[in-house]
Amino acid sequence: QVQFVESGGGLVQSGGSLRLSCAASGIIFSSYVMGWYRQAPGKHRELVANINSDSRINYGDSVKGRFTISRDNAKKTVYLQMNGLKPEDTAVYYCNAAHRNTNVNWWGQGTQVTVSS
Repeated sequence: QVQFVESGGGLVQSGGSLRLSCAASGIIFSSYVMGWYRQAPGKHRELVANINSDSRINYGDSVKGRFTISRDNAKKTVYLQMNGLKPEDTAVYYCNAAHRNTNVNWWGQGTQVTVSS
């Protein structure tokens, strides 16, 4: 059974930091590009960052220089370190696993991040 357990969301003041984690099970972790997406109320879901098994990384323009994505293939976990948080970072953050060779795509249940001004 494929499962993603997300943690680390919460309420933080502007300028603060949070670290999200997503632990995967039921998949061959190294075969997937792991990513974080976010969706704010009334907006489309957008890419925050993703990372493949060789640690090649992409960041959304709005988070470059503030957020850092990493993965631990042994623990089947992907992390998102978020520094310098802004109120516009407020959203539900979703863990994503996209198979590198097929269209298989999995989503976590989402974790709320709220940044107060």
